[in-house]
Amino acid sequence: MSRRHGRHGASHHAPPAVDPLDRARFPVDEWRLVETRFEADDLGTTESIFSVGNGYLGFRGNHQESRDFQANGTFVNGFHETWPIQHAEEAFGFAKVGQTIVNAPDTKVIRLYVDDEPLELSTADLVDYERVLDLRDGVLTRRVVWRTPSGKRVRVDATRMVSFTQRHLAVMTFEVTLLDDAAPVIVSSQMINRQDADVGASVELARATEKLDPRKASTFSHRVLIPENDHGVLPDGRLALRYKCAQSGMTIALAVDHDLQTENTFSHHVERGDDMIKAIYKVDARPGQPIRLTKTVSYHTARVVPSRELLDRCARTLDRVAEEGLDKQATDQRAWLDAFWARSDVEIPGQPALQQAVRWNLFQLAQASARADGHGIPAKGVTGSGYGGHYFWDTEIYVMPFLTYTSPNTARNALRFRSSLLDSARHRARQLAQRGALFAWRTINGEEASAYYAAGTAQYHINADISYALSQYVRATGDYEFLDRQAIDILIETARMWADLGFWRDEDGGAFHIHGVTGPDEYTTVVNDNLFTNVMARYNLRRAAASVRFIERNRPENHAAMVTRVGLAEGEVEEWERCAKAMTVPFEDHLGIHPQDLHFLEREMWDLGRTPVENRPLLLHYHPLVIYRFQVLKQADVVLALFLLGDDFTLEQKKADFDYYDPITTGDSTLSAVVQAIIAAEVGYHDLALRYFHAALFVDLNDRHGNTSDGVHVASTGGVWSALACGFGGFRDVDGARWRIDPRLPDGWESLTYRITLRGTRVRVTVRQAELELTVEDGDGELTFDVRGENVTVGPGSPATVPLEGHGPRLDGEPASPVGTRRADGTAITATVPSGE
Repeated sequence: MSRRHGRHGASHHAPPAVDPLDRARFPVDEWRLVETRFEADDLGTTESIFSVGNGYLGFRGNHQESRDFQANGTFVNGFHETWPIQHAEEAFGFAKVGQTIVNAPDTKVIRLYVDDEPLELSTADLVDYERVLDLRDGVLTRRVVWRTPSGKRVRVDATRMVSFTQRHLAVMTFEVTLLDDAAPVIVSSQMINRQDADVGASVELARATEKLDPRKASTFSHRVLIPENDHGVLPDGRLALRYKCAQSGMTIALAVDHDLQTENTFSHHVERGDDMIKAIYKVDARPGQPIRLTKTVSYHTARVVPSRELLDRCARTLDRVAEEGLDKQATDQRAWLDAFWARSDVEIPGQPALQQAVRWNLFQLAQASARADGHGIPAKGVTGSGYGGHYFWDTEIYVMPFLTYTSPNTARNALRFRSSLLDSARHRARQLAQRGALFAWRTINGEEASAYYAAGTAQYHINADISYALSQYVRATGDYEFLDRQAIDILIETARMWADLGFWRDEDGGAFHIHGVTGPDEYTTVVNDNLFTNVMARYNLRRAAASVRFIERNRPENHAAMVTRVGLAEGEVEEWERCAKAMTVPFEDHLGIHPQDLHFLEREMWDLGRTPVENRPLLLHYHPLVIYRFQVLKQADVVLALFLLGDDFTLEQKKADFDYYDPITTGDSTLSAVVQAIIAAEVGYHDLALRYFHAALFVDLNDRHGNTSDGVHVASTGGVWSALACGFGGFRDVDGARWRIDPRLPDGWESLTYRITLRGTRVRVTVRQAELELTVEDGDGELTFDVRGENVTVGPGSPATVPLEGHGPRLDGEPASPVGTRRADGTAITATVPSGE
């Protein structure tokens, strides 16, 4: 990765805006991700980027033969094991129980033997190879022509689909055709409990070979899945496994139907045990006579339901599919995705490589959220075990905008899941001696699972992030029933927490402060008056007060029920309004910027330009205390506030803040580049904005952070949509008062088209260099947008076109490093790289 250096050695991590992929191996195709050559040195990355899932069930892109892999994985959203967190030194309120997603039993495996020789891609003589993830059909296909050691050519065609319409269903096919000569063929279809395979050896291997990386999932040292199997083969010939998690008590059952179609003679038998079942087909194969195995799979999980009942549910799923037929499943899959793309697609004409990458990113959002029904959206979706399968603020700030403005029903489901955790959040607040509710920083079951409070629990801003997403959803949809019955409870309890956490000081007529918190930047922790936290808390307090008054004014019967339900006391709403009005928002007059926190500007800077590349990211090479002493950012913090609450800042303030913080932002978090792209575009750094956009767009496709093997970075994929719609497309929701569009189309782009659904009406927004076009695609409502100060109304059959005079300010280059700048006391800001030498 190349870096451009500014004065005093400061560096940006945004690479040049060029296509980083090997296009001989991954050719450009606007609707498909295609791989034309097998390579063994990046299996972890390709396993993630070729994953298929639906938000509930996910299959990593492991090859069917399961011999060449980095991390075989099958994941079910929310299916987790618990374990006691061992703190070196205990303290009151520390998280006690860890939660980690379980590698569910693997049904992807279909192994092939010809003349008793196994197909192993890494050693095979491959005459032809192609793997395709089709973004319109939602199907992963692979075609291989293999020349066996005896010289026989064998064509293997395989497909894999996880259904968007049948939440618990996956369908796989495996077709083998001898092209030259007859041969004995064995097809072994397997179900394997990988979670507990050689558990002791795998733990020791992980400890011996892997560098400590907090982004990875914890490794279990005990058997996780306790078998509750009968005989593995049901009376109707189905194969089945069922288990119970040793500590969490969660249960899982899976069942498989097999159907082998061939004109060749074959025999069939089953081998079974507690952790593996094999359906083995022995075929006397003749050339030109295909052997086609169809494998239909159902998974069901639950917190307390016995696994026997789950197996009955699997049977019902498979019975229904058998009755409907597999052609219907494929047709329904295509129809679901047709509807998804109709409301979600973002088009960049004339940029086919970018178009392919954009659609791949948007497809990942569907795979992470579509059928999460009743669960959250993990940071890695269901593509890997990174971050233990936990839910973070990633959902509300990076994923929810895409869902709210394109798939509001999916957004509602995600927010209802947060609502289901409210009692756990109330309990957590009590543990931290606070009123109201405090949502867990990282969790699966609602309890705090972050063992490092400084960069975990101290990020109280998650309360405001959730409230922000709730408010954004209600404004965009007009779903006041959801506000009345669920969202308002969260708004009230989080507002109570802020009012209790902060404190008053009599300065300048009274100021409200919040101390001892961590903002989004995890390289600066447990600080006073973090700007992001304060302005988001202020927003949370304002929205809670306004929402209570709105319900009281418009639906008094629901207001009365709410008052009783949450015990709203007289004077609470007024208290929140006072706290919001007096909230401390740090500003440094001499430098003309908002300090990230009260003492941030007192620190010296980290010299990123002179930091060895091999020492990045910093969190893997320096003790936290070392990092905390410096002005250096893991990710956008103040700059994120400038985006989320843009009307709280002037354009001049945004530019000054961006100029200061951008050169000291490492981008060690994949959450950062998208936000930097948005604000860079708004304030005028057009080339830098495009570079940041490229950095985010190819985070996983080019494994830019070196950990795509742990799963897709779902928050970054959501941020890609925001960078397009809100950054270059200029869309903003101005706190419900109006929707604004002020585009920043990059030089060289012919146009940009995105869709926004508001109050049940979908509008297509097309930005061109000289005009903006608004067209209603679906719905019968009229919508009014503020386009650069002019109200523009669009309705069915009444499109609107607005001339554009340029695309905002245009600034070349990038901000210079603040090193050498004088503080108010006359001292100069210096930069260094900490070293023990």
